[in-house]
Amino acid sequence: MSKGILLVNLGSPDSTSVRDVRRYLNEFLMDPRVMDVAWPLRRFIVGMILLRRPRESAHAYGKIWTPEGSPLIVTSRRLQMELQQRLAAPVELAMRYQNPSIPDAVRAQARRGVRELLVIPLFPHYAMSSYETAVERVRVVARRVAPQMRLTIQPPYYDAPDYIEALVASASEYLARGYDHLLFSYHGVPERQIRKSDPTGRHCLQSPDCCEVTSPAHATCYRAQCLKTTAAFVKRAGVPPGKYSVAFQSRLGKDPWLQPYTDAELERLGRSGVGRMLVICPAFVADCLETLEEIGMRGRETFLGAGGREFEQIPCLNTHPLWVAVLERMGREFLGAAA
Repeated sequence: MSKGILLVNLGSPDSTSVRDVRRYLNEFLMDPRVMDVAWPLRRFIVGMILLRRPRESAHAYGKIWTPEGSPLIVTSRRLQMELQQRLAAPVELAMRYQNPSIPDAVRAQARRGVRELLVIPLFPHYAMSSYETAVERVRVVARRVAPQMRLTIQPPYYDAPDYIEALVASASEYLARGYDHLLFSYHGVPERQIRKSDPTGRHCLQSPDCCEVTSPAHATCYRAQCLKTTAAFVKRAGVPPGKYSVAFQSRLGKDPWLQPYTDAELERLGRSGVGRMLVICPAFVADCLETLEEIGMRGRETFLGAGGREFEQIPCLNTHPLWVAVLERMGREFLGAAA
C-alpha cells in the first residue's frame, strides 16, 4: 500500500494586493474555529474588519515580502524539498487557507496512488485555530476527493526531545552572545477557546496553576503545551530563572485572550531596565508576518521606545537541519525502516 506525507501550515495571501489580502482574511476569519461565534455574528464582525484591515495588512505584508513571494510559503516550500530529499515517499505541502491548497495536495497524492497519508501539521501545539482546523480540513477534503485514503495524524510535538533540541540549536548563537532577558512569544488565542478545548469542562483556566496540575485536558490545552515547551527549552539551554518570561501575541477584538500580551510585556521590560532583549516565537516553525513584522519590526520599536537598548528576534526553525531531521523522524516512523 503506497504511503505519502502532507505538511500543512496556516497560509498567506497570494500577493500583497489589497484584493488578495482581503480574500485571505475573509477565508481565515470566517473559519468557525478561528472566530468561534455564530455564523450571522461572525459574518457581521468579519465584514466590519474587512472594511479597513485588508489595506493595513497589505501594507504590513509589503514590508516582509520577498522577490520569491510570501516568506511563509517560500520557506515552507524549501522545507518540503529538504524533507523530500530524505524520504522515498512523496511529500506534499498545503496551506489551511489559500495556496497551495489542501484539495490540490490531497488530489496530487491520490493521483500517485497514495492510500495512506501522514498529515504533519506544522504547529507544535494544539489549538482550535491552528492545529485543529488544519487537521479537520484535511479530513473533510480527503473524504470528498480521496475517500479510499487513510489518514494518520501526527500528534502535537511541543515537548518532543528532538523538537526541543532543534529549537535550542536554532537559538544557540543568539543565546551565546549574551542577553538580559529572553521572551517566549507565542501566538495568542481567546480564553474561551482554551475552555472549549478542555474535554473535562472543569480544568482549564479554573485556577492560576491549572497548567501545572496534571490533567487529561493538557492533551488539547494550548497554554499548558506552550508552558511545557518553555520549560523544556530553558532546561535544555540552561536559561537562568528570572531571565525569561512568556507572553502571547496577535490578539484580535475585545474579548480576553491569553495573557500577558507580548506588546505590553515588551513595553514593561523596556521600562524596567532590560537592556538586551531576545525574543523567540516557538509557536511558529517558519518566519511569517507575525514574526518578521509584528515582532521583528513593531515589537522592536515598542521595546526600544520604552527604553530598551538592544533587540533581536531569534529566527524560526525554518529549514534548520535539526528541524528537518525532526520531520524526517516522523516520516520514517510512519513509513517504516525502508524509508
